[in-house]
Amino acid sequence: MVFYFKARPDAGDYTIFMGLDKHENEDLIKYGFPEDIWFHVDKMSSAHVYLRLNKGQTMDDISEGVLEDCAQLVKANSIQGNKVNNVDVVYTPWFNLKKTPSMDVGQVGFHNSKLVRTVQVEKRLNEVVNRLNKTKVERTPDLKAEREAVSAAEKAERKLQLRDKKRKEEMERLEKEKQAEIRSYKGLMVQDKMTSNKQVASGSKTLQELEEDFM
Repeated sequence: MVFYFKARPDAGDYTIFMGLDKHENEDLIKYGFPEDIWFHVDKMSSAHVYLRLNKGQTMDDISEGVLEDCAQLVKANSIQGNKVNNVDVVYTPWFNLKKTPSMDVGQVGFHNSKLVRTVQVEKRLNEVVNRLNKTKVERTPDLKAEREAVSAAEKAERKLQLRDKKRKEEMERLEKEKQAEIRSYKGLMVQDKMTSNKQVASGSKTLQELEEDFM
């Protein structure tokens, strides 16, 4: 079971989601998207909350409002973190999550600590949490199939882009050859013209020779 939420409407069409338990978290870790941003209460047990960005966006594109939504949701879904103020919430891109065989179910580390950011949540804001809960939808998605479908579409898109690139390069090559052929043809024309002029000049008599012939 995965729970899906909608971020505040004025921030754009962003989906926030989290697994029911640590077993769903394992699948979310395994079949995440490059656009996913992972949130968790620092040094406490909490839900794994994800924000799915639009293609091409990064953590720098997360607005303060959407960041607050995610931080409030993850705090509200932490048994310990929900009871205390001034908790730290860490967040990082999905691709920075590190999973090793020795880790417990639902446990993760990071490949690069420099890609991990922290936001402090002073206190629970019920108006934010309640607004998010009103948008909650429960689904049982096939995360593996969804990821494979996206991967297949991305592969097809890359193949199409590569084909277009090769076609463009071939057209540019042919155009260069055409221009080179035109320049070569013009050069031959100039050469032939110069040769013809020389022949005319060599075959023409000077004024003095004409006078001598006349005499």
